[in-house]
Amino acid sequence: MASYCHEQAAFLCGPPGLAARTLLRVSTQLNIARGSASELLAARHLQSHGVEILARNLRCRAGELDLVCLDGPVLAIVEVRQRIRGDFGGAVASVNHAKQRKIIRATQFFWQRTPSWRACRMRFDVIGVEGLPDGTHLIHWIKDAFRAT
Repeated sequence: MASYCHEQAAFLCGPPGLAARTLLRVSTQLNIARGSASELLAARHLQSHGVEILARNLRCRAGELDLVCLDGPVLAIVEVRQRIRGDFGGAVASVNHAKQRKIIRATQFFWQRTPSWRACRMRFDVIGVEGLPDGTHLIHWIKDAFRAT
């Protein structure tokens, strides 16, 4: 009897590990979609405050820069973080020291290759996007959230 149930479960679920791989793939795709939607919300929020978006999702070996913006004379490197809930400090608190180092290294890479950036003052901002149960979002913009040292 136990082997029959096991065979039925294998038939319904597919090969061992298939369900876990499928869930992981769907979960990853959802996270990417949420991240893209959050970056779009953040970009629109910044634009509504007069900030010009220069670039989105710049990638290099050192890491990724979500948004590169011009806020008046200041070049703002903006990290966008999204969380459904505000537990454990929320989206903004998730930009820990290790993440800051990655952002700074990626910025240094692009700074060396983009001469126009060198004439600007620079700051690192963080935008936290937190989803609410009713489908709305809270956007927290922290200007000059951390410094390159």
